[in-house]
Parts: sequence; C-alpha cells; structure tokens
Amino acid sequence: MLSRKQSSCSAVSSVGDFLAPLWEGPTPDAHQDGGRHNRREKSWENVLHWVKEQVERGYKLPQLLYTNKRSDPTLLLGVLGCPLAPFTVSNDNLPMHCMSAKDVPIESSCARYIIQQYLAATGGIKFLSSIKNSYTRGKVRMLTTEFETATRITKNPIKAAENGWFVLWQMMPDKWHVELEIEGNSVQAGSDGKVVWRSTSWLGAHAAKGPVRPLRRALQGLDPITTANLFMNARCIGEKKIGDEDCFVLKLSADPTILKSRSNGPAEIIRHVLYGYFSQRKGLLVFVEDSHLTRIQASGGEVVYWETTIESSIQDYRLVDGINIAHTGHSVVTLFRFGEEAMSQTKTRMEEMWSIEEVAFNVEGLSLDCFLPPSDVGKGIAKKNKLY
Repeated sequence: MLSRKQSSCSAVSSVGDFLAPLWEGPTPDAHQDGGRHNRREKSWENVLHWVKEQVERGYKLPQLLYTNKRSDPTLLLGVLGCPLAPFTVSNDNLPMHCMSAKDVPIESSCARYIIQQYLAATGGIKFLSSIKNSYTRGKVRMLTTEFETATRITKNPIKAAENGWFVLWQMMPDKWHVELEIEGNSVQAGSDGKVVWRSTSWLGAHAAKGPVRPLRRALQGLDPITTANLFMNARCIGEKKIGDEDCFVLKLSADPTILKSRSNGPAEIIRHVLYGYFSQRKGLLVFVEDSHLTRIQASGGEVVYWETTIESSIQDYRLVDGINIAHTGHSVVTLFRFGEEAMSQTKTRMEEMWSIEEVAFNVEGLSLDCFLPPSDVGKGIAKKNKLY
C-alpha cells in the first residue's frame, strides 16, 4: 500500500501544469468539435456555471448532454467524479458527548442523540478517535441512464455502464485526496484543509469557490468522523422508510452567506439542502440526499432554473479494524432544467454503482505533502477573481 501512497503523492505534484477548474458538473466542451476537448482557463466551479455558458450559447443542451447512446466518460466524471458536500465541517474533534438540551430546539437535540447512536454503531469514540489517516480503494460503474425532453425520452441499458476505479486518501483533520478513472479519463481532487482543488485529464484546474468543503463520497459510509461532525448541527425532521429500514431523517440547509459565496456571475444558488437517513434499528447512515437549485440569468433576459439532486443508497457495512465501513452503494443524479417555456425543459439521469475492495487506517509514512495543492492553484485563484 505504501507504493500506492507514493504514486498518489507524485500524481498530486505532477498536475501543476495541467490545472483544471473545480466543478461539480459536466465539462463545457466535452461534446463539441467531434470529441476534441478545448482547454479552458475560465473559472467554472460546478454544473451551474457549465449551464450558464450553454444558456449564453442558445440553450443547445440536449445535444450537449446526450449526443449519442453511449455515455461520455468526461461527462460522467464531471458530474459523478468528486462532488463536494454542501457544507464546511471541521474534524479537529469528535462530538464526544451530547450537549446540554437547555435552550436547544427539540429537533436539534434529537439530531445530536441520533448522531451519538451513529458514532456507537460505527465503532465508538475510542476507535474513531484513534484514526489519524485512512486509505480506501474501490471500483465504480457509471452511465447516463436517461435523457428526457418535452418530446422524447432516450434510455441506456445498464450494460452500457463505463467501468473504473478510485483511490481515496484522508488525513485528520480535513485533508483528503481522491483519484478516479473510467475508460482512460481521470479526475483528481484534494484538500489541504485550506483550499480544495481539482484536475482532470482533459482540462486545466482551479480551486473551489466558497469555503472548504469535504468530499461528498466520504459521506457515503466511508468516513464516520466527517459524517458525525457534519450532521451534529442538523435538525431531525421526522421518520421515513428506506427499503426495509425505518429511518430518522436529519436535515441541513446551507446558510445564505455560504450560498452567496458559491454563486458566480449570473448564476445564483438559491438553496442547497442535505438529508441523512439513519437506521432506527442499526444506527447507521443508509441513505444520503442533497439537492440544490440555481437561477441563471441569460444574456437575453430569460431566466432558467437548474435543480441538481444526488441520492445515494449505502449498504453492506463491514468492520475494518473495529470501524464499520460501507462496502457497496448506488448513486442517482438528476439534472432538471426548466424555465418560462415548457418545451425547453430537459431532465438527465446518471447513475453510479460502487464497491470497496480495500480499506486501511493509520497507514505509516503518509505525509502532509500528499495533500498539498499544486503550486499553480494560487495563480488560478488570482486569475479567477479577474474574470467576473
């Protein structure tokens, strides 16, 4: 495993000349010029900024999102590869004890109690507090399953899925590096606790806009510490059955200040919410859903809205060195575009199936250097500030 670590570190340091924007959506030029991809240095952060450019080009989204029956690997990686969680969180300490219920709304105190049960179910404070770093390796299958317009629906069979792999390194607190590849196309992203960056094999890269946020993939049963610290500030809004499991539902809503810091130009993020479904029987997180809505002001004055929803089922928890880690899961992403004209509505559905092959904790020799951002990221931030 140490050889893997060294390879991952070298990958981080070698992307300095190939920096790419950090976004959580499709790449702008992924479906143009016969499959050739133009390098861009504009600061795109997520699918919403990608959408803004397409809106300005005249709404030719159906051709861009779904040009052929086979899923485009770069489009899949842009959306599913390494999206970030909606909120910032600090992993300096675990929530050791339930806070006083005095002057705390019942929804918040219930959420804290549920998280204490989750901590116990995933290994307990003693084991979790001993984690200094972690390594996770897994397989993924991705595909665009459905594209819908006002006049037609196009579907892909599951056998058309693209196969790939990912490796995730984490170090406490708040440091991570992920690499994911499908069909020869790869994406890397990382955080040193101060800045989040991303690099793809087909574009340059930049740091993320707004506060530092954790990798969403870590919330999918791979990182109990980040999950607990994130949902400790949630509200319990009720109960819901997920499959055969009766679950408590915890909800987090992004602060307007955070949303404003992540908005860019004519793209305004209106809301971003995260729901966690915790099994009443097992105490484990079994389902995660996050959704954000953005308003895009087109150059011609027309307003377009995009709603992006990611739903992840989390399964097959197994003990690894005393820590309960999910080993399989399934994510479904829905990109819904709508506006003033009903005929302009489109809906794209993408799916990812993943399985974990190897997990290790407290890997000797893992250093801070593996989580440093490429040197050009700072230059990218300065350039980004001049663009809008």
